[in-house]
Amino acid sequence: MESQCDYSMIFPACPVLPADLPGRYRSLPRRNHLYLGETLRFLLVLRLRGGGEAGQDRVGSEACCRGESSQESPGPDSCSWAPLAASLSALASVCPGEEEPEDDDEEENGGGYRGCRAILSQQQPAGPGTPVTDPVVSCDEVIFPLSVSLDRLPPTTVKAKIVVTVWKRDSEQSRAKTLGYRALLLNSTPGQIFKEEQATFKAQVSTLLTVLPPPTLRCRQINVSGKHLTALKVLNTSSQDELCIRDVRILPNFNASYLPVMPDGSVLLVDNVCHQSGDISMASFLRLHSCSSQLPSMLCSLEEHNFLFQLQTGERPPEDAKEGLEVPLIAIVHWSTPKLPFTSGIYTHYKLPSIRLERPRFVMTARCDSPVQTHTPFRVTYTLLNDLQDFLAVRLVWTPDTNMVAGGRCLSEEERRVTQAAQEAVVCYTPINSLGFCRKGSSVTIGVTFMALKAGLFEDRERDGASGYHSTGGIPLGSAALLAPRAGCSVPG
Repeated sequence: MESQCDYSMIFPACPVLPADLPGRYRSLPRRNHLYLGETLRFLLVLRLRGGGEAGQDRVGSEACCRGESSQESPGPDSCSWAPLAASLSALASVCPGEEEPEDDDEEENGGGYRGCRAILSQQQPAGPGTPVTDPVVSCDEVIFPLSVSLDRLPPTTVKAKIVVTVWKRDSEQSRAKTLGYRALLLNSTPGQIFKEEQATFKAQVSTLLTVLPPPTLRCRQINVSGKHLTALKVLNTSSQDELCIRDVRILPNFNASYLPVMPDGSVLLVDNVCHQSGDISMASFLRLHSCSSQLPSMLCSLEEHNFLFQLQTGERPPEDAKEGLEVPLIAIVHWSTPKLPFTSGIYTHYKLPSIRLERPRFVMTARCDSPVQTHTPFRVTYTLLNDLQDFLAVRLVWTPDTNMVAGGRCLSEEERRVTQAAQEAVVCYTPINSLGFCRKGSSVTIGVTFMALKAGLFEDRERDGASGYHSTGGIPLGSAALLAPRAGCSVPG
């Protein structure tokens, strides 16, 4: 009987309602591509072919299956067709048909942005609506409304293979029910089993469809005055349709902080990687709102939208916080397109580069008013935060060295030239300042007077590794060395 049927797989671009079956489905618009993460609903049309009649109306994605039959070819009005059609069942599945090679290295793009790899796409169920789920049987055809989810395909899938298996229900032999399949296989010859199975209806149909990737995501991480900022760029690079970006979030990936399960079933935490019991929470990354970052946002082909996030942490780390804490990150983009008839939105997860929270225990910050005029004294306010230890005395020393930087490394010729230019452009009135006793957990503030002799932006690297920027046209930041000679240690600022 399988060889006497034509099989058509039809992928409508709009929801299929009961009124559209069985006759109006031929006039529905068709889809020619899919999206990772969506729920695909389509029709499998099984049509009984009359004597010498060729398959009709095989529009859209279609595949045919031929098989041997032990029955004579009945006409459309044969009494054997209706009972057989009513006893058929169909099940759809999906697997990767073609994948593009995965690039392990995240490419560096213009402006310091790095490409972020999509790792998972999940759907948001569609809104109200009653799809057709039961087969529709007519005089010469059976229509199976089927659905399959594309959220388990690998992110590198470029073509999806849709497979539908059709079989006759209640065709299990009485011997199999009585003896079981194991006894049936042991006590029967293979030829006898195959001959008995030929009388049952079994067919499989498959086709390939193009899968479009989710929006492209690029990331740039910035550290400004101890604040961790992450810039995300969402691009519609390959879609043929307009995309709607509904929401963008950054979350810490707590799953990366666990080692594989031990043989005894225990799970250990990775050292220096944040976990759920730490001070980094799911709400630690705040999206900075502006007039240009309003959501939802529509992106046509090759358009992009930028978002800025800031990591919210306490002013001072907890006592048990570790220095050099690594925070693995993921980004979640909630997006949709008008061409998704059965899915109201897709959540795509991207792997972001990890950030590292140094959390120094001895910190110096600098602040001054702007703008700064040349040949006019200006004051820089330094604030020292000491969470390291008690110091008997601390001095703030302005000691630029054109030959050495942090760790005793020698400067290159270009670095030496830039450092010398910065020293000649800025003059410190009080190069040595005594701050006195500094207890652990306290802060000390002092003002230092400078004068800018030249206009421009200068970078100055100090002998002990402290660095800062001096700008006589914008905001200057003084650089200095923090020394605690009586305590026997030198601390960079």
